[in-house]
Amino acid sequence: MDARFNMFDNEIAMKFFKRFANAGMVIQQSPLPKSTQELVSLRASQINGCGWCIDMHTKEAAAAGETAVRLHLVAAWRESTVFTEAEQAALALAEEGTRLADAYQGVSDETWAQVRKHYDDDQIAALISLVALINAANRLAVIVHQRGGSYQPGMFAAAFD
Repeated sequence: MDARFNMFDNEIAMKFFKRFANAGMVIQQSPLPKSTQELVSLRASQINGCGWCIDMHTKEAAAAGETAVRLHLVAAWRESTVFTEAEQAALALAEEGTRLADAYQGVSDETWAQVRKHYDDDQIAALISLVALINAANRLAVIVHQRGGSYQPGMFAAAFD
């Protein structure tokens, strides 16, 4: 199946994506660890079934030195031993922040307490912003059927230089 609409070939969409990319740069330049950023983006993308974003964040994480074992276990992070307590808190926030319709309370007090335990205010601001941004990116890609498989590390950033 081909993409329904080429967002990269539309003037309005490209104006939007440039601003979207700028918002992403704020998060990338934050003190939230890069590995945590990629793991959170990958987990939300898995939940949302976004092949394009799974492809992108798996490859970007690997290019940045993330191990194959950790990338393979993101989908079952609760059942693995390879993530730190801080990463587990971030992954729980990503899941609960992504599955808002599944839980009336949104992010649980327990998860929030773990996030507060492991991250400072700037990291939390980046983490919350990242969960919102990756969920928006997932929706954009899923709506137009932007499929995974062809992404190359650095490709998205290069499109907006």
